[in-house]
Amino acid sequence: MARVSARQRFPGSVHEAETCWYDTARWPEWIDELVRVVAVEGAWPRVGSSVTWESGPAGRGRVREVVTEYEPLAGQTLAVDDDSIRGTQRVAFAPVEDGVEVVFSLSYSIKRRSPFTPLIGLLFVRRPMAISLERTLTRFGVALEDSRQPSVG
Repeated sequence: MARVSARQRFPGSVHEAETCWYDTARWPEWIDELVRVVAVEGAWPRVGSSVTWESGPAGRGRVREVVTEYEPLAGQTLAVDDDSIRGTQRVAFAPVEDGVEVVFSLSYSIKRRSPFTPLIGLLFVRRPMAISLERTLTRFGVALEDSRQPSVG
């Protein structure tokens, strides 16, 4: 299995980051390539629950994420499946000085295998996946900051 990960620090608490991360209604704001959440089933973000979402035409298609592990204020592990890959995705939250660190990782295998799969995976899957995780975390930081702003009214 190949593995990619991203790590960023943000102002705020673990509770604030976790609350924002698990708010599936806000996912289109920050999850790279996500166009719409199709379904949320079960007691999200708890074990056994799932989210199905769709990307745009150049993205991953329909993606299903099923929670396999969940620890409040620590993180979540998901079984991930789409047309091209299957794998394990993990988000972890940790308090750090002046904020929270979020680590987002994906271990995956390519479904359609050939003698060229290792090269294709390295050149056309791994790098774009790593970039996608980084973009997701960067956008998440903006969403988290927005959620921390006092509402005017």
